[in-house]
Formats: sequence, C-alpha cells, structure tokens
Amino acid sequence: MDLKVSDIGEKELVRYIVDNCRDIVFDDAAITPISQNKELISTSDMLIQSKHFPKNMSYFQMGFKAVTVNVSDLAAMGARPLGFLLSIAIPKDILVSDFKQIIEGVLKACKFYNIPLIGGDTNEADEIIISGTALGLNEKNTSLRKDGYSKGDLICITGEIGLAALGFNLDDDSVYVKKALEPVAKPHEGIILKENGATSATDITDGLASELYEIFKDSYGMMIYEERIPISEEYKKIAKSLNLNYLDLILHVGEDFELLFTISEEKLELIKDKLDFIVIGEINDSGKIEITLNSGKVCEISSKGYNHFK
Repeated sequence: MDLKVSDIGEKELVRYIVDNCRDIVFDDAAITPISQNKELISTSDMLIQSKHFPKNMSYFQMGFKAVTVNVSDLAAMGARPLGFLLSIAIPKDILVSDFKQIIEGVLKACKFYNIPLIGGDTNEADEIIISGTALGLNEKNTSLRKDGYSKGDLICITGEIGLAALGFNLDDDSVYVKKALEPVAKPHEGIILKENGATSATDITDGLASELYEIFKDSYGMMIYEERIPISEEYKKIAKSLNLNYLDLILHVGEDFELLFTISEEKLELIKDKLDFIVIGEINDSGKIEITLNSGKVCEISSKGYNHFK
C-alpha cells in the first residue's frame, strides 16, 4: 500500500532528504566546510500566507517574520549571520503599497539582525509565499549541535515560552499577541552559548515537546519540571477562559523562537551574567522524556507538535 505524505508528515519527509544527502551535515541548518578553518551554515524556510501568517498579521510583520524564522536556525547553531536571500511569490492583484510593506519588513529585520539582503527571486502565486535562505559562518567544528549533551547536563530555555501560542487565540494588543505577530530570533544568545560551552541547542518553533524529541538520544532521558517553567496566573486564567489547556499550549504549539539548550552545571557559571535563561530540567538515563507536574505526578510527554502535512 502506497503511503501518502499525510501519513508520515514533514519530519519524515525531511529525514528522507537528509538520508540521501550524505556529503552534508544537517542539524537545525546545514554545515558545509568551506576552508581549513571555516564552515558555512545555511538554512531555508518557506512561509505560506494561509498557514503561517495569522489573519491579523500586517504585511510588514510578514516580511519581518520571514527573516526571523531563518535567522533563528542560525542562532540554534551559534552562527554569525552572513547573508539573506529572499524569494517571494505574490498574487497579481496585490496592492503595490502592500508589497512594499512586506519588503520594508524584510529590510527592517535584516538591519535588526545585521544580515544583508544579498539576492532572491519573485514570482506569481494565488497567495503570498515567502521563502528565505539565511547564511551564517562558524569556525570549523564549533557549531552547536542537537546531540552533544551528557547525563547530568541541565536543560534550559532563553526566555518565556507559550506566549505566542496563547496570542494566536487572542485579538487584542496584549504581550501574547505581540509575541505571535512579532517573533524575534536569538542569534546573539546562540553565539554566547556556543562560545561558553553549551552542549546542544535548537530553536523552539514547533513546541517544547517536539524540540525535546528532536534532540533526544537513545540511552538518555529528560526530566523537566512544571514549577520551573514560568507560567503566570494570568496566563492560566486566559487559557482557561478560552477552554485551552495551558500546558498543552506551552508544550505543543511553539512559534516562540527561544532557544532550548543543554549545558553542564560547571559551564552554567560562564553564562549566568551574559544572558537571561531559565533552567527547566536535566538530562538523565531514563530513556523517556517526562515532566514532573506541580502536583508531584510524573508524566511522559507526548511528542506531538506542529507538523506540516499531518
């Protein structure tokens, strides 16, 4: 019986491509040696209006986000941004002023992340499609990877998560909506982590649970603690009023673009005065990814997260 792509989802499709590109190392981004002591970090991300842009997102915010999602992958590798390429397809009846707002968002983001716009392409489509490619640079063999941790390493995040997930369900001017419409990548934090001994890192785009499973290795385990994840009473109250489970939002939605990273307790001292972060758990050898709830109950975390095609 032939499988449909909806039967396996995006991650399996990507895995098939990666398995057939054996000369290149893939992580959050591709790693390509370009000299004796340098490696090129490259990533590409496509955003489609009906799937990735909330209805209340402005054209400017669309352009800014297109850069952010790509720079976030560079951040997860600890790479210094080098250049950004923009390919954009638009309906033929879009207003010129709206198109210019998209480009203004792109250029503003490029300036914000100090990554020059160096090329791209335009085309026609039934809806707005923005595909970005970001290039970065690292010293050879220094890029942050997803699998470098050891038992006893601490699991950390660079900031609050779940804000965007709640914001997608609101229509106001709250901090939650701002996070959903104006996400910001963390390239500076990624470089600090790389230079100060972080053992692994990835960006939180598809939900904390999904990213934990992305970095999960056989023979290891992970324990996170609800009490360590910053969740305000206001957050819980709003989620409840919308008939949403606050932990489900935090674990399984994503779009925060914070960095999830691991680091030893000894190396933690090197970064505590250099960036904001929150320790939410540790690496163990349980063979499972679990959460200790505020009630004391320990639950295994589902791997579900945002997955194209499924």
